[in-house]
Amino acid sequence: MNIKEAKEQIKNAMTAYFTKDDLGNYAIPIEKQRPVFLMGPPGVGKTAIMEQVAAEMGVGLLSYSMTHHTRQSALGLPFIVHKNYGGKEFDVSEYTMSEIISAVYDLMENTGVKEGILFLDEINCVSETLAPIMLQFLQYKIFGRHRVPDGWIVVTAGNPPEYNNSVREFDIVTWDRLKRIDVEPDFSAWKEYAYTSGVHASVLTYLEIKKGDFYKVESTVDGKSFITARDWDDLSQMIILYEKNNIKVDEKLICQYIQNKKIAKSFAAYYDLFNKYKSAYQVNDILEGKASEEIRTRAKAAKFDERLSLLGLIIDGCTEAVRAVMDMDGVITLMLPVLREFRLKTARAGADICNEFNNIIDEKRTGLRNGQMSGALSSDDKRKMQMLINELEKTLPEITGKNAAEAFAAAKSAFDNIMKDMKKQAAAAEKKLSNAFIFCEECFKEEQETLILVTEITANAHTAKFISRFGCKEYYKHNKELLFHDRQKEILAQIKELEGEKNDF
Repeated sequence: MNIKEAKEQIKNAMTAYFTKDDLGNYAIPIEKQRPVFLMGPPGVGKTAIMEQVAAEMGVGLLSYSMTHHTRQSALGLPFIVHKNYGGKEFDVSEYTMSEIISAVYDLMENTGVKEGILFLDEINCVSETLAPIMLQFLQYKIFGRHRVPDGWIVVTAGNPPEYNNSVREFDIVTWDRLKRIDVEPDFSAWKEYAYTSGVHASVLTYLEIKKGDFYKVESTVDGKSFITARDWDDLSQMIILYEKNNIKVDEKLICQYIQNKKIAKSFAAYYDLFNKYKSAYQVNDILEGKASEEIRTRAKAAKFDERLSLLGLIIDGCTEAVRAVMDMDGVITLMLPVLREFRLKTARAGADICNEFNNIIDEKRTGLRNGQMSGALSSDDKRKMQMLINELEKTLPEITGKNAAEAFAAAKSAFDNIMKDMKKQAAAAEKKLSNAFIFCEECFKEEQETLILVTEITANAHTAKFISRFGCKEYYKHNKELLFHDRQKEILAQIKELEGEKNDF
């Protein structure tokens, strides 16, 4: 299965493992909860989906790579204790709490999180001396005498032996204690993640044209040649930062991430071409509805690959606009309960207005810190929480020296201003989306590109959320056409199948 399907399987398993009976006990005792084992090639996104799962389910996440662990770090250091059995003294060896189990308890203590995921990567690469201990752990969730706390689910991961020379084959006894999920690279599944995380448009459009370059591992005379999803993601981040700092992105940089010479050279050439398209098409003018006749003429005459690149630039421009709006919308959602809380606190006689507001800010800072430490917040949620704190800090001087009614009015005024700005930006973003569809309508009469635009806007989490929240008339119009087109294809396929059945008689 692909990584998206694997993520849903893990979430389903966690939902089952977290289910409690009428007495408040876990329906499946922790020792009966089979650890999930994600088996897949390197760089396919196994670690990334664990971060997403933890954030989406609001639980903690603690990750460990097992390759560097020894018997002592996993089991704990041995020490001698004196015990009395039947009136006789005995020296008995015990173990200190292992580093891994101790880290779980530390996380619970420091953040207040009670449930979470203990993610152990490269578990099939442990040393020979550690293998028996890992078998005991997989069966009983115990290292030495110390068990994983109730409410913590174990997820493990590893690579198939053809990708890693250090892999130790598990025997049937071990496999019989695991919930195994095999993962394969899949560009379509990764693309949804790429839109959400803001992967550079040049990477997305290049891979849309050359899907075969998404994931490749080859043996050559010079050794292993490879490219993974992780490589594209990491390269994308560097491209964004290089562009931000006006540093030239060239083949030398690309080769540091894309360790396949042919693909690196191909993408370097495409990146240069992509920037030429970006300059030539003036995408901002297109989204503002001011595309010149020269731009329209070029788009109409462009080959399909160039049109795909242009669509990528248009979608990237729309995404940037709607993401800013959705961030502000998220801040407004977080600020509403803050205003209610502030009004209740200031209504009390003798309340220290500034102190109460500072306490609210401190609570939000603590929530952000705990969410970051535990892994229970997504990157989007972290950004919105930080934006909320920034807005509250800007509001603090506005309420200083005022009485309760005036202070609340000042806080409410700051909220209203954010709301007005958000609505203004939302209207501008909706206009950009509409102009994108209008441009495609005018330039691409055969409508193939317009259908692609609808599909990509739907697959893009940022634009999809924006449209569901604020609407877009042009999108709804073309989405109906897409649904009709898909239904038409489905009917034709059914007719063809029926005709085939008739021929069989």
